[in-house]
Amino acid sequence: MSAMTETVEQDIAAIMLQIGSDARAAARDLARSTPEQKNAALQAAADAIRANKSNILSANAKDMSAAAERGLSKSMLDRLLLDEDRIESMAAGIESIRELDDPIGQVMSEWDRPNGLVIQRVRVPLGVIGIIYESRPNVTADAGALCLKSGNAVILRGGSESFASSSAIHQCLTKGLISAGLPASAIQMVPTRSRDAVGLMLAGLNGSVDVIVPRGGKNLIARVQSDARVPVIGHLEGLCHVYVHESADVQLASEVVLNAKMRRTGICGSAETLLIDRSALATHFPVIADGLIAAGCELRGDKTICAIDERAHPATEDDWTTEYLDAILSVRVVDGVDQAIAHISKYGSGHTEAICAEDQNVVERFFHDLDSAILLHNASTQFADGGEFGMGAEIGIATGRIHARGPVGAEQLTSFKYLVRGTGQTRP
Repeated sequence: MSAMTETVEQDIAAIMLQIGSDARAAARDLARSTPEQKNAALQAAADAIRANKSNILSANAKDMSAAAERGLSKSMLDRLLLDEDRIESMAAGIESIRELDDPIGQVMSEWDRPNGLVIQRVRVPLGVIGIIYESRPNVTADAGALCLKSGNAVILRGGSESFASSSAIHQCLTKGLISAGLPASAIQMVPTRSRDAVGLMLAGLNGSVDVIVPRGGKNLIARVQSDARVPVIGHLEGLCHVYVHESADVQLASEVVLNAKMRRTGICGSAETLLIDRSALATHFPVIADGLIAAGCELRGDKTICAIDERAHPATEDDWTTEYLDAILSVRVVDGVDQAIAHISKYGSGHTEAICAEDQNVVERFFHDLDSAILLHNASTQFADGGEFGMGAEIGIATGRIHARGPVGAEQLTSFKYLVRGTGQTRP
């Protein structure tokens, strides 16, 4: 290791440890803040995003130019792109978070004991949250706002490709905090593209970080799961499925599948595999396939699909486990709901699955036997989104089974403590 390299690494370590220390101090201040202060900061941040729209667009143009030179795919460029509508959506999303009930201090349950003790379980912040994400700069606004609403300090480490965009958005969040009299260090952004910073966050920054939330592709998730020394709220890839049962309404199924795949192909709620009943091939598949192909979607089918539609490309075993994040959909024929459930259980990531059916017994079987975080009936998988769930926004879709599951909003970024009130009781 050269002297210069060693110095740079030492500098990054010192910067990150200071960020961690500042975040811990800010978390203590936030724990004492009022809902009114947090809401004022959120409104000021939304206002700042609107007022600084031109700066954000200019920063995003730099990111987009660099990403195009690197040869990022069309879907990845779409994830990175900001325009006036998306900036307004960011500001409106922050305002919707502001309007949520403050989760901190909520009494989750309360009961009396025979000895007269009164026990309450009350929501409290997690503390300091480290969020590591890729590509989408709007996550900067969503994550910062959700952590503030839930009383948590947050350290944001966005993707290198969105560094300029995320930095411009972060400046607006900082303005909101300062205007409300809250510490600017309550929402911090890692000021370097160096991957060393990620390793330091995963190590916990000398005990400053309480939980890590990763949001990204397989490589990021694998690294976090391998290296993290603090608890992780996991967000695995969105290997989402749509199952079309023979009882499904043909037009409804066609519209749901088309939207699930093609509304935005680069998000984690985009469908990647279509499962269709053999008995529905003649009635349902031609309509569904025509709509998808007309919209520019490539179909990769099993032998049966390729035999009945020459436009489909042969699927390989890898296709059933691929999150394309692109205009590609794998298609497999199944013999009923049991085979559909077996396929999803084998190949799925536990994110989101949808069923199109009018037979309620089949729907209930699908809902009961699958254990993905989100299950939908006659609705697009693209509804797998915290905003669509009424949470204002989300940090990600948690696919694990511990602590949070599904869309991670403000309430999911809390823990709890017990308050026990007595009148002099002692234990015999």
